[in-house]
Amino acid sequence: MIAVTGATGQLGQFVIKHLLQKTPKDRVIALVRNPEKAKSIQALGIQVRQADYTKPDTLTAALQGVTKLLLISSSEVGQRIVQHQNVINAAKQAGVELIAYTSLLHANTSPLLLAQEHIETEAYLKQANVPHVLLRNGWYTENYLASVAPALANGGFIGCAKDGKISSAAREDYAEAAVAVLTSEEPQSGKVYELAGDESYTLAELCAIISKESGKNIPYIDMEESQFVKALEGAGLPAPLAGVLGNSDTGASQGGLFDDSHVLSSLIDHPTQSLRQMVKAHL
Repeated sequence: MIAVTGATGQLGQFVIKHLLQKTPKDRVIALVRNPEKAKSIQALGIQVRQADYTKPDTLTAALQGVTKLLLISSSEVGQRIVQHQNVINAAKQAGVELIAYTSLLHANTSPLLLAQEHIETEAYLKQANVPHVLLRNGWYTENYLASVAPALANGGFIGCAKDGKISSAAREDYAEAAVAVLTSEEPQSGKVYELAGDESYTLAELCAIISKESGKNIPYIDMEESQFVKALEGAGLPAPLAGVLGNSDTGASQGGLFDDSHVLSSLIDHPTQSLRQMVKAHL
């Protein structure tokens, strides 16, 4: 049995979609915090179990009979390490044979503050002595596409990544990679996959694509991190999220979101989704 945490989330839904293309539905378990939000998954004939990262008692029951588990990292920055530990402890108790964990690209050397909780989770997986494989996901292209509409409205795309190269990929590409690992007949325990898109671009180059596809000149406006964070807060983003985005852009300027190994496209056996095509579809 293969179980997927956060199955109603943006990444989790893509994982379920591609898992069903390779695995019988009666061998897939969707783990969700709120089963009421998983009706579309239940309609596919997939077993849905409640599994709340913050409630260990739900995890122990949810993981019974599971052989492989995709632990999609929590979205609650600052609380993730405890939440992940809860899942890992329950998985060990349930006898799960392999945990695939979605970590961060080059987590052990990354300049991004986001890396810390991933590093701690990776260390805990090792300490707990459970078989595991690390899916170190790079940046999601959708993270930057979310800024396209405000950029068009305001006549400029703001950030603080300077001329740092970003090797992002679509969520669906990362989901396919997770499925490839979970369904592989080769032993996966102990492996580390550094996953990133085939294309690498600066935010200025992204803006050139947005400009061409939209027909509107959208310059890239580079700021100091503090200015960028303040601008995001002014646009209504919560301060913690604005801080994460600002730090991540600064990390990008230091090479933290760059990787040209093409491990991701090799794993999914096709090129990652084109940046231009994603911008075009988004527009």
